[in-house]
This record gives sequence, structure tokens and C-alpha cells, in this order.
Amino acid sequence: MTDKHLKEELTASELLFKGSFLHAKRDTVRLPDGHSATREYVVHPGAVVVVPLLDDGRVVLERQFRYPVGHVMTEFPAGKLDAGEEPLSCGQRELLEETGYTAREWARAGAMHLAVAYSTEIIHVYFARGLTLGDRQLDHGEFLDVIAATPEELMAWCRDGTVSDAKTLTCTLWLQNVLSGAWVLDWHDASSPVGR
Repeated sequence: MTDKHLKEELTASELLFKGSFLHAKRDTVRLPDGHSATREYVVHPGAVVVVPLLDDGRVVLERQFRYPVGHVMTEFPAGKLDAGEEPLSCGQRELLEETGYTAREWARAGAMHLAVAYSTEIIHVYFARGLTLGDRQLDHGEFLDVIAATPEELMAWCRDGTVSDAKTLTCTLWLQNVLSGAWVLDWHDASSPVGR
């Protein structure tokens, strides 16, 4: 399938803001019909989200205040990729730092684009099982609670609006399909280069 008739071509680019984490750009593009338009968007380094499965069937979640929306959000553990970091390594690091858990097995589920209209962010989705609890290694200034919920509780929270975080909503759909057997994961030992 060719999508050439939909493609926009870059003709000019301007950096509007360069922060320590995010950048904002304004590009001028040529539309498929030959006209010009501008596209403003945020450049994001990418991230990883982990769906940690406890042996008793519950999942590990976090509750954390998110300043931009002004609410405590219930989410799966996640974090941004450091420069040059492989997604699996990021997922393993974030799971340990934020929850204290390490996992015996990992499976790459896929990836999602969080906000395609205004951000380059891509989030790599991993599942983790065979969890062992150790000490958390929170970053300075990071405050969050770690909780566990059954898949049924999580789905009820998604339905009633308790969970409104996009990556967690999407991962709950993934979880539901994995648990039903509709979607099969390819599990690997933690030391293998799964999904790298």
C-alpha cells in the first residue's frame, strides 16, 4: 500500500524551545496538494511502560501527582528513555527505581504513539512477570505510592474514570487480551535481548 498521496514534506524547521527534557518545534510543510502549512509539535525522547504481573494475578500500579493536570494519577510504571538507552533496559531500570521490583521474565508487547497530532513520543510496552521485591531507588524529588490491583479492579477504574492516563488505559486493553488468550506474548529471560 502506498500513502504517497497523504505525505507532507518538510520545507523549513524552527526550534521554538529547547528544554532539558522536551523541545518544541514549528515546521513548514508542503501538503499533498502543493499548498503550505505549519506544524507545531513537541519532540520527546521516547519512553517505556511496564505491565508488572504478580504471581497472585494482581498487577503493580503507581499513584503519583502529575503537575500538568493537577491530579494524582493511577498508572503503570513508566519512564523516559535516556540517551542511547535500549527500551528493555529502560523498563527494567524504571520498574526497579519506582517500585522496587525486578522481573525474571520480560515480553515486548509493542509500541504506541501517545499524541500523534502534537508529539513525537513513542512508548514501548513491556510485560514483566516472576517479580521479586527489593528496595526502590526513587529519583530525587520523586514521590509515588506503589499499589497492586486485580485486573478486574483495574478495568473497573478505567470504566469509572479513576484511571484516565492514556498509556494505562491502552495497557489495560493489552492486559485484557493477554489474559483472555487473544494476544500471545513471547516471554524471555530477563538477561536476553528481547525487543532490543
